[in-house]
Amino acid sequence: MTLTSFAQSERSNHERGGTVSEARTGKRFPLHLPIKIHNETESGDAKGTTGNLSAAGVYIRADASLEIGSPVEFEITLPPDVTGGPENVVIQCKGRVVRTDPSGNTPDGKGVACVIDSYEFVRNT
Repeated sequence: MTLTSFAQSERSNHERGGTVSEARTGKRFPLHLPIKIHNETESGDAKGTTGNLSAAGVYIRADASLEIGSPVEFEITLPPDVTGGPENVVIQCKGRVVRTDPSGNTPDGKGVACVIDSYEFVRNT
């Protein structure tokens, strides 16, 4: 599946107003992409990488204090080699933390699984 067909499929699912289950669903892609987590309780944003990504969620490795059930906003950057386009594509996401992984401590930070409730592609201007 290409990223374009993945995005079209997910946009179609999103437009239907479906809800996202907390159970693991869909194919997971082992993509290690830059991610920026917006943190309202701490000054500044946390940075990390994705461990894997699916239509409904993302596994994040980041040095951020995130608790199960807390809302989270983050940006995932898709580089040109992933999209096939000429420049980075940024996806702004809103979701919830559904699992923390204490064994997921790496040099990139702690492991956190998040459900993606909504997302939008950011246009470059």
